[in-house]
Order: sequence, then C-alpha cells, then structure tokens
Amino acid sequence: MFLLMVLVFVLGYLAIAFEHPLRIDKAASALLIGVLIWVVYMLGVDSILSMTNEAGNYVSRAWASYLESNPTANNHEGMVEFISHHQLLHHLGEIAEILFFLLGAMTIVEIVDQHQGFKVITDKIKTTNKLKLLWIISFLTFFMSAVLDNLTTTIVIVALLRKLIDEKETRWFFASMVVIAANAGGAWTPIGDVTTIMLWIGGQVTAVKIMEGVFIPSVLNILIPLLVLTFTMKGSVSRPKVDENEQVISHRQQVLILILGVSALLFVPVFKTYTHLPPYLGMLLGLGVLWSVTEILHRWYDKYKISIGSISDENVNSIQETSQKLVVIKILSKVDVPTVFFFLGILLAVAGLQSAGQLGLAATYLDQNLGNIYAINLAIGILSSIIDNVPLVAGAMGMYPIAEAGATGYMANFVQDGIFWEFLAYCAGTGGSILIIGSAAGVAAMGLEKIDFIWYLKKVSLLALLGYLAGAAFYYFEMTYILH
Repeated sequence: MFLLMVLVFVLGYLAIAFEHPLRIDKAASALLIGVLIWVVYMLGVDSILSMTNEAGNYVSRAWASYLESNPTANNHEGMVEFISHHQLLHHLGEIAEILFFLLGAMTIVEIVDQHQGFKVITDKIKTTNKLKLLWIISFLTFFMSAVLDNLTTTIVIVALLRKLIDEKETRWFFASMVVIAANAGGAWTPIGDVTTIMLWIGGQVTAVKIMEGVFIPSVLNILIPLLVLTFTMKGSVSRPKVDENEQVISHRQQVLILILGVSALLFVPVFKTYTHLPPYLGMLLGLGVLWSVTEILHRWYDKYKISIGSISDENVNSIQETSQKLVVIKILSKVDVPTVFFFLGILLAVAGLQSAGQLGLAATYLDQNLGNIYAINLAIGILSSIIDNVPLVAGAMGMYPIAEAGATGYMANFVQDGIFWEFLAYCAGTGGSILIIGSAAGVAAMGLEKIDFIWYLKKVSLLALLGYLAGAAFYYFEMTYILH
C-alpha cells in the first residue's frame, strides 16, 4: 500500500501531463489522485504507519510525533483516529487557507479586469518598435505579477498583446516572454505566485525577507533574455484594427476600480503584519470592500443617474445591461474555479504522501545523494519545467520541516527565511519557464494563443534557461561570498 500511494501519484501526474491528448481536465485528475491517495492510505493504515527505517524510527514523522503525546494510540483504532481526525483535518485547514486566498485574489483581479481597469495602464503604450515594446511589456508584466499573480497577469497581458500585435508568430514570442517575466515577477513577493503564497502562509518565509533576498535574482531572470534579444531583435509590429464601437465603461470608473483592486491586494501583507491573522482573511476583507463598492456603483449610482435624467434616453438600456454584467455575482462565473479544484487535489495528494512518510524518505535520499541545498533547489527548478511547481514546493515543505530559530550547521538553512526556502521560492517560481507547460502562466499563454510546444522549445527555452541560471548564480554568489 505504501508503494501503491506513490504509483497512484505517478499515474495521476501522467494524466495531468497528457491532459490534452486524453481530453480529461487536469482538475479532474488532480481531484482523483488527491482522494485516492488518502483512500489507499486508510486501507493500508496498519502496514504503512508501522513501517520503520534502518535506524528503527517510524517512516511517518507525523505518526512518530503523534505517538509521543498519545502513546496508547499504537493500534488500529488509534491509527484510523490519527488519519481521519488529526492529519486529514490538519492538512485541510492549511489547504483551505491557500484556496480561500487564491479564490479571493482571483475574484478581485477578475473584477478589475471586467471593469477594464487594466486598460488605464495599457492605453499608455504607444510604441510599435519591437524591441522597445518588448522591454515595456516584459517589465510591466514583471511588476504587475509581483502585485497580482503570475497566472492572472499573463492572462491580462496576453489579452493586451492581441490589441497591440497583429502578426501571430510575433505575438507568440511576446506571449512567451510574458511567461518568463510573469514567473520572475511572481517569485520575489509573497503574493505573486502560488508557491510563494504557500511558503509565506506556511511560515517558511516572511514578506520583507523574500523580497529582499529574491528580487535581484528575479530581475536577472528576465533581464538576461532581454539583453540577448537587444542584439538580435529588429523591426516593428503591426497593430490590429480597433473596433471603434467597442463598449467601455467610464474612465473614472476604470481608475476607481483599478485603485481599489490593487490597494486590496497590497493591503494583505499589511493586514497580516498588524493583526497577526492569516493572509486569506485580509484578502477576503479587500474583496468584501471592493464587492460593496461595485454594488453601490452599479445598483445605486447608475439607477440614480437614470432617474435624474443626467444621461440621454438612448444610453439608458446600455447602462442597465452593462451594470447587470458588472455586478460581482455575474463576474464570479468568470473566475477560474477549475484551477482552484486542481490545487485542492494536488495539495491533498502531497499531504497524503507527507503524512504517510514517502516525502520524508525522498528528503533523505536527496540529502544523501546531493547533499547541497543549492543543488537540491536547482533540481527542483528544472523539474518544475516538467512537473507543476505547486506539488514540488508542497513536497519540499513536507520533506523539510522549519528548523528552530538559532539552529546551526546544515539545519540553519531551514530556519524561517533560511537560504533553502528563499532559493526554493526562486527556483520553483522561475524554473517552470524553461518549458511552456512548466508553469500555470505558461499553460495559460499556451491555451490562449495556441502556442506550439516545439516552437517554444526552439525559440524561447534557451533564453529562459539562461535567465534561470543567471539568477541562481547571483543568489549563490551573494550568499556564499558576500553575506557569509
């Protein structure tokens, strides 16, 4: 049963990797493996929790820790109680924090996007020079991703590219660079990527330290590809024809919703710092405020304008239709709920492997065969271009517990804000750019623009790898020769 749990995980991942040929949504596969791993775990509870390593210690660290405070629980009933009433509920609480955070953030960004708040930014871009436009788009993506998240930023910027670039392959290349920039920008803030959110909520990193430690490597991650392209890219882009009849909301409303949405996201770290409450509560507070404002805006303000006759009769129906589409109840239907279910399934699966002890054995193997935190994280980053970085980071969090403050020697790397956790945030966050399928941002761009996997491998992968290695090299040099 112990190995069967691993087999279920591997088969589930193959189903996720071959989502398009199988025509089975990855969220469905993730939910299946998430539940089935716990089913197998419960069916084989006696043999799995009784397993010991060469030193005679229980393979499941969680079970060993539980027995210290509950020594009479070493029987079948106690093991079932441990899984169903302790481990499963414990992991579900941690997973729920991440999911509610993501759901709140995704809803806020969707509200801003539906109100065309991002159009305030994109309308400022006038150039058609390829190289200049690429630098602008890349750094706009980089900083937007740091504030929002890499997936949402990619969706927004790719939508913008359709208004800026007409030629398909040129747009593919720009969208691919957006993937690199979005992943780099998301790696250095606690709210820019799912993996950094997980590390921040899990207590492995703090907001200020992750920004201090990973910012320059992340900049190099996008700067190096841009510098290479500076010597090779020439020409200008042709813009598509603009539909002059496209309906937009007022500029004042666009600016208002943009400011409120971005403020709600930026408020989350402040909320956590001053209240010491979980970040998802701050995110939900921001969503509640933005939701209330849009309700007032569209249910009251628009009706008031119509009632006092401040607009022409022919625009009344248009305003009413727009107001109905922009209320949050309608916008919620556009939120990417399958992505939330995907993360739920993956995190459940990894939690099961952590609880049963497979991840602990994997950590021991990596330590014995690599024995170097930089090599381990570089390997995780490369793997994240093939396997989604969410389970890799979740697995690392399960494999390596947070060391106590003041730890020395090798374990000092695993304290809160330790080198291992910071470098993990960088490698897992940016390594996925090496292949188009290696990150949520890449998958989104691939789906939106129908980017070919082999085309990306030939045209972009080497650029992404150069940026990844440049950032990693800087972090290693800084930690080895400057700060230590």
